[in-house]
Amino acid sequence: MDHLRVLPIEYLQSKEEGKNILNYQQRIDEIMQSDTCDLQKEEFAGNLLDEMYNLPIDESFPYKEPSTLKEIKALRPVFAYENSNTKISPDKLFDKIYGAWLGRCTGCLLGQPIEGWKLAQIRELLKDTNNYPLTDYISSNIKDSIKEKHSIADQYYLFGNKPITINWINNITRMPEDDDINYTIASLHILETYGWDFNSDDVAESLLLNIPLLHTYTAERIAYRNLSLYKFPPLSAVYRNPYREWIGAQIRGDFWGYINGGDIEMAAEMAFRDASVSHVKNGIYGEMFVSAMIAAAMTSDDIEFIINCGLSQIPATCRLTEYVNIIVSAKNNGWDEEQVIAHIHTSFDEKQIHHWCHTIPNAMIVCFALLYGNKDFKKSLSLAIMPAFDTDCNAATVGSIIGLISGASQIPLKWTAPLNDTVCSGVRGFDEVSISSLAQRTVDIILEKEKAKCLAHQ
Repeated sequence: MDHLRVLPIEYLQSKEEGKNILNYQQRIDEIMQSDTCDLQKEEFAGNLLDEMYNLPIDESFPYKEPSTLKEIKALRPVFAYENSNTKISPDKLFDKIYGAWLGRCTGCLLGQPIEGWKLAQIRELLKDTNNYPLTDYISSNIKDSIKEKHSIADQYYLFGNKPITINWINNITRMPEDDDINYTIASLHILETYGWDFNSDDVAESLLLNIPLLHTYTAERIAYRNLSLYKFPPLSAVYRNPYREWIGAQIRGDFWGYINGGDIEMAAEMAFRDASVSHVKNGIYGEMFVSAMIAAAMTSDDIEFIINCGLSQIPATCRLTEYVNIIVSAKNNGWDEEQVIAHIHTSFDEKQIHHWCHTIPNAMIVCFALLYGNKDFKKSLSLAIMPAFDTDCNAATVGSIIGLISGASQIPLKWTAPLNDTVCSGVRGFDEVSISSLAQRTVDIILEKEKAKCLAHQ
């Protein structure tokens, strides 16, 4: 690992966790500017990562953000919710689950080619291509002058040799691989392999067995490294991991919601087991929040209620809760879309990689898109993309929730047809599979559990 490179990220992460990091920027600069050899710089940087991580939380820090399930549950808000016993017919269940899988793939595909683009860049491209506000996939089949203006190409070169096709809509015939989809598939495989009582060690084992290292990123790649060094959960999530509150866990939460429709607490608990391999604090809460929202969306289409279901499973005392509630309040107080987007960009700097990929601003965007999208698939996806930040992750989560609410039969064909019901993945055994088969396997898991419950009560 390049410890030197991530020192600035650890600095920001530790600061946001409420630690006193006075004088640490000077120490970082001294290491970076040192004339010592690279190997020694790495050693110094690694030691400083450890030192910053182990700093105590300042007593004046206004948040309480634990990383154990027992402590998280103790800090949840009071919330009136009963697990739904609403019976959904197998056909309707399949339609909803298939809609969720399709929505996740569609949203991810929409955001893929502009991932990393900034707010102004996205707006200018969409306006130049008469697609503003966004109403369709983004194509590279446009005027040469526009392509040149925005430096748009159809391929890039990895390490200078192998050409990689960029997933503009005109370049694909199926859902291409993406970590946002890999982890949803991986969760299905975890459940099928280890059962409902899987634990964090099972998740870790599955990661090592089924997803190659170079198909992981940021916190997951650090966890992968840590696991290979026999640092098991929860240590795998914290050892020299400055990405521990980034979005990686939040994009892994959907499947636990799919299979726990109406049971938000179990969805969040399973998300906790998954997230704890690679994340802490708000990184964990992000996955629990999304999983609980999706579980609620199986039986409700009230967006504010769904968001509150998500918030009910994480500490009322955490930063994620505070910032999500800002979006809910903005909607209730009559803010327009532009005001909300401006507020997100005032609170977080899209040019700062730590902010761009952090759980909290991206969760704010997800909630903004859900609240202002009015359950319209096109509008919701558009609003998940327009604020920038992690475009494919946010649109995938929003597409998953709206797809679940509406069902596959109600998603306009223009969004799903390009997928050809096919997804590619980096998960072993799932190189290229039909999206409908993934939905059916998910439904089978749900129905098998319901059958087991019935037999237990006989």
